[in-house]
Amino acid sequence: LGTSIHPTPGRADSPLAHLRDPASDESRCQDPKYFIGIGICTHLGCVPLANQGDYQAYFCPCHGSHYDHSGRIRAGPAPLNLEIPPYKHLPGKQVYIGDLDKLSS
Repeated sequence: LGTSIHPTPGRADSPLAHLRDPASDESRCQDPKYFIGIGICTHLGCVPLANQGDYQAYFCPCHGSHYDHSGRIRAGPAPLNLEIPPYKHLPGKQVYIGDLDKLSS
């Protein structure tokens, strides 16, 4: 998954402390222009759709979980945010995703 993490205009977002799985944008995104996450719903493993749902971010149509642009669960039965894999931004707009110990400098 990858998208801009800017909040949806006109949407009154809950304070982070009120979220089921609170996490700041900064803790979930190394580059504020992009979200890199694993596209598997944390409820029952379905595949969320991009640019859908209440937040025009990620929506799981199987059981109705709504995630925001940082992959945080905002509504529905999912217990946790979308998982963030280990990754690192590289020169030339490249991103390495995987075991960072295997990344040569």
